Formats: sequence, C-alpha cells, structure tokens
Amino acid sequence: MQQAGIHGEAPVARSEGDGEFKVADAAIAHIGRLTDKRRAEGKATEAIRIGLRGGGCDGFSYVFEWADKPAGKHDHVLEFDNGAGGTVRLFIDKKSMLYLKGTTLNFVTGLMGHGFKFENPNVKGACGCGESVQF
Repeated sequence: MQQAGIHGEAPVARSEGDGEFKVADAAIAHIGRLTDKRRAEGKATEAIRIGLRGGGCDGFSYVFEWADKPAGKHDHVLEFDNGAGGTVRLFIDKKSMLYLKGTTLNFVTGLMGHGFKFENPNVKGACGCGESVQF
C-alpha cells in the first residue's frame, strides 16, 4: 500500500470497526473538501454511499455517490474525523461489504490525473478501462 502521491505522501489508513474497510487520510481530506463545496452550493451532504453493482465488462462496478440517508437498517455507517473539525460519513450496504472487506479507499494524484482508488485485495481481475472488477 505504499503508493506515494505526487507530493510524496504515503497513504495512512484509518480503520473502522474491526478493520473491514479502511480510508486513507488523503481520501478523507478530499471527501471533506467535496462535502464543503456541496454544502456551500446548498446540496445534500449527509454521506457518500460506497458499494458494488452488477455490470461492466468484468461483472461488478464500484458505487461512489452522495446519499441522503442509509438505504436500510443493515447498512454500515462509518464515520471519520476529517482533521478540520468535521466528520466524513460513508454508507456501505451489507452485501457490498462482503466484497469490500480488507479494502482501502485512497485518493491518489499523479502525472496522469487524480481520483479515488479502491485498493481491494479480493479482486481477481479488472477490465482494461479500470471501471469494473471481477471477484
């Protein structure tokens, strides 16, 4: 997991619960910035829903979208201090958590751009475009 960003910072992961899902400090900070921007625009900022949906060339695609509330009582609700006095919340449904166990969500920057990256040890294969995965 020692993939450095453009600034040479190694990601530091924060675990939630029993360590099933980790979020790197860079991802927490970026989600915090996105939340602040949406809040300034008057948009809902309750949490980000993370999960998996069937589809794509390899079978599953990651879900990463804004959510107003947990989808159900079985959702995992993860909270992280963003270091700026705020809290970052993530919702992950129970079924997706089975495939996301051990995953670290990171935010990487480099010469080819920037974005969120799922570092998932359960993935058996991925398509060439990087938008879908196989388990």
